[in-house]
Amino acid sequence: MTQENSDLGVNPLEDTSSDAAVAYAEERRENIRTFVRTSPDYYIRMFDKIGASASFTATFNFMAGLFGPIWFGARGLWNWALPFLILEALGFVQIARGLFGDLAADAMARIASIEGTLELRKQQLASAIENNSDKVDVYQRTVDSLEANIGGIRAEAEALAAEGPSIAMTGLAILIVVKLVQAFMANWALEARFSEWLSDRSVRSGMPVSQIVFSAVFMVLIVSAAMLHYSFPGRFSLLSDFPTDPDIRLVSIDGVEAFFNWAVLNGEALFDAITYCIRLVLDALELVFVSTPWIVIAALIVLLTWLTAGVRMAIYSGAFLAYMGLLGFWEKAMTTLALLGTAACLSIIIGIPLGMFAARRPRFYSFIQPIMDFMQTMPAFVFMIPVIAFFGTGKPAAVVTTMIFGGTPVVRLTVLGLRGVPESVREAAISFGANKWYLLTKVDLPLASPSIRAGINQTIMLSLAMVVVASLIGAKGLGEDVLEALQYANVGQGILAGFSILFCAMILDRIVQGGRR
Repeated sequence: MTQENSDLGVNPLEDTSSDAAVAYAEERRENIRTFVRTSPDYYIRMFDKIGASASFTATFNFMAGLFGPIWFGARGLWNWALPFLILEALGFVQIARGLFGDLAADAMARIASIEGTLELRKQQLASAIENNSDKVDVYQRTVDSLEANIGGIRAEAEALAAEGPSIAMTGLAILIVVKLVQAFMANWALEARFSEWLSDRSVRSGMPVSQIVFSAVFMVLIVSAAMLHYSFPGRFSLLSDFPTDPDIRLVSIDGVEAFFNWAVLNGEALFDAITYCIRLVLDALELVFVSTPWIVIAALIVLLTWLTAGVRMAIYSGAFLAYMGLLGFWEKAMTTLALLGTAACLSIIIGIPLGMFAARRPRFYSFIQPIMDFMQTMPAFVFMIPVIAFFGTGKPAAVVTTMIFGGTPVVRLTVLGLRGVPESVREAAISFGANKWYLLTKVDLPLASPSIRAGINQTIMLSLAMVVVASLIGAKGLGEDVLEALQYANVGQGILAGFSILFCAMILDRIVQGGRR
């Protein structure tokens, strides 16, 4: 049979390849029909045209241009629908303002306000003339000035009212341009979504009626609300002011205060115990950093930097320490390091075991993750309020505030590092008889150590970033100098103290991360 095909000039390999190409093309067309469900022949032609070129290929989709964001939303292309919705809403708003809007409303409100003042001044002028007062000229000039202002504002209102057609034309131009862009981009965006659908069938396909209705109602409501608000400002209070009741806020404030009062009264023993533990660590570190002779601390820091980051960084560390000493920041810098060290040590002691525990327990990690998000995103000045209520002011409160803000990275990166350990390596260790302790200490932690060390570094850096904020509640150190500089506009002191904080951060960063670099 092969010899017969050769005699006839037919290559069996080419015949097989042609059949495969035909089968692939037919399968692609069937997939496109399944995906788009409406006008499949049109989209097959457009997708083939787009797929034939590696660069952007412009095609025109009339329905997408006509219905705009509604078409994109119904197709599930919300990342395109929302920007186009904003642009179309802008165009519709300009058209509505130009055709129906009261463009001179603000100017007329100003005229009404001035007319009330003018009427009062006219009465004063009439009384002054009647009494032959020496203030007649003053009142006359005031009345003339107000009348001139009213005339100028009235002319401005007439000019604004005359701009209606040009504003409407500008909105129409914006709308037409946006419609054209949507028409040219629609098939290209839908073809990219089709490619995603081929690998992930959970991606929504077709145009379900429910999605069409939802998209249409959503778009119409947004555009209508924008048009009414900007075309008739102040006429619809529901659009400009959120419907609320002052009692809701007052009741909420009373509830929060009652809760904190209850917590302070019933948790005194707990907060005292936490304060006592923080004091133990803080006093020990202050004894080491502040009370020890400066030459000993400087030598140890330079030596530690040399061992972890090399000779060059050791020289830089010596220069940084000399800067702080010569400018009189030594004791405050050591106080800052003691405060920072307390917060960082406690964060690391709590964070690494917590991350190790959460790494293999997804449910527990999903429970604590929102708590950590809250700790890291809530502004520091907000969570300082309950900290002061529970711990008062002073260094323990500053340590707690610093731990809240800077303690989450070590947990997150410990979890990330342990989850990143290859399962094949763990399975190999288990197959050779490794118990859980050996697996943790000899496999998981060594392989996760770069990520854990990065978490320690981030915790230290974020803790150092709280130095100035913590000084607001009684923490001493370099932050106090920066705070005084802000209060009294002492630029020199603030800049010099800020550089000292920067140098402390650089030294700690190189000590922690020097080996990995």
